[in-house]
Amino acid sequence: MKRRKQYPGATPYHDRHGKRRWRFRKGAFSAELGTEYGSEEFTRRYEAALEGHRTRGLIGAGRTVPGSVSALVASFYMSPEFLNLADNTKRVYRGLIEPFRQEYGKQPVKLMQRRHVAAILAKKAETPAAANNLRKRLIQLLDHAVSLDWRTDNPARAPKPYRVESEGFHSWDEAEIARFFEAHRPGTLAHRAVTLMLYTGAARVDAVQLGPWNIKGDRVEYRRQKTKRSGGILISVPLHDDLRRVLEELAADRPFLATASGKQRSAAGLGNAMRKWCDEAGLEVCASHGLRKACARRLAEAGATPHEIAAVTGHKTLALVQLYTEAAGREGLADAAFEKLIARTNGEQNVVNLHERFAKGDTNTLEGKEKP
Repeated sequence: MKRRKQYPGATPYHDRHGKRRWRFRKGAFSAELGTEYGSEEFTRRYEAALEGHRTRGLIGAGRTVPGSVSALVASFYMSPEFLNLADNTKRVYRGLIEPFRQEYGKQPVKLMQRRHVAAILAKKAETPAAANNLRKRLIQLLDHAVSLDWRTDNPARAPKPYRVESEGFHSWDEAEIARFFEAHRPGTLAHRAVTLMLYTGAARVDAVQLGPWNIKGDRVEYRRQKTKRSGGILISVPLHDDLRRVLEELAADRPFLATASGKQRSAAGLGNAMRKWCDEAGLEVCASHGLRKACARRLAEAGATPHEIAAVTGHKTLALVQLYTEAAGREGLADAAFEKLIARTNGEQNVVNLHERFAKGDTNTLEGKEKP
């Protein structure tokens, strides 16, 4: 499966000195991104280029065909629903909306029917997750059209989402965690990063901002960036001894995962580094987001309730917690379930002598009966 580009619109080229550089280009709009792909400076320039391209597109919004898809997208980008999103979420949304806008921008919104939406999504049938993500954005766009009185209905709600066989990001198991730590020993940035995310459940965007200022006594406290528009969900978790040992020798004036110059590392930069570290450990299917799942899995296997797990991960709904904990050891849970069953039916009986009880019962039923 072709991997989606992390920075859509960014392309490399070589300058007159033969040095490799990166450039953002969309249509006639172009901006320089620097030489270090995925670095903090690269990410900052990329965000500025996206904003510049968006602003440039809105300046010409008045020249778009009234009632067209392009005009609807321009209006949506100016709506509170979009403007109140986190910058990273805006970038993800634009990555889905802009290709749709480029292909269908001149089409009138009022003529879009259910069959048109189904046909658009069918083009992504081989990547059902991508089709479902586009469906969500189309629902938002056409809901916006309804709010503008451009339509009275939303045809994007009619087609059902595609069935996705994948469980999303792979949740690290204990063998994979051990293998990573064998490849990246204590004292390395790789070891520190995984330990930090594993024992806080922090996403990349939060992990790169954590520092000594987040240690409150024997706890780690921070507010999730994903919900910062609404004040941010406060996460407060006990400082695990394994994490304490990793952090105790670090400088007090810089983030835990700071760059070599002491500056805050970008979330994208951490993601690129994680990809490299995982590959070096032979863990091609592992990624940083899977550590959040591994943290939730460990909590579930330790007997934590969904509400307790949500207090660590910061999820608003228990449905997402369930999604994250699906990798919890089903074998252990099955054993626990049978222990409860046996305790209920036979007092102190266990799985080992359960068969003997059944066998004894079978023998008793034959006692007193005449053998054939």
